[in-house]
Amino acid sequence: MRYIRYAFLATLGVALITVALANRDTVTLNLLPKELSGFLGWSWSLTLPLFVVIFAGVIAGILIGFIWEWLREHKIRAEGARTRKERDQLAHEVKTLRGAPKPNTGDDVLALIDDAS
Repeated sequence: MRYIRYAFLATLGVALITVALANRDTVTLNLLPKELSGFLGWSWSLTLPLFVVIFAGVIAGILIGFIWEWLREHKIRAEGARTRKERDQLAHEVKTLRGAPKPNTGDDVLALIDDAS
């Protein structure tokens, strides 16, 4: 299984290097469209190689997906925490009940006589 993982990672690395070499041209990223930046009076732009933009987009998508799933699964994690808390309370109650002395079902008068002797 380890060799399959290494082969997959090597193939992925070769594919990423190939994409990076094929997309070395620079592109300019603008924060705002030209019309809006002219209206506001300022414009933010950045010139990067295209492969950096592609990889940054992939990484941003993965991070957004992880955060989305973490927020979506909050209900499941909260229910699990409640279940664990209830389980621990019930286990403590069972332990307490098993350790409690058994009630005396005999006659109280006979128990007093037995204690006196």
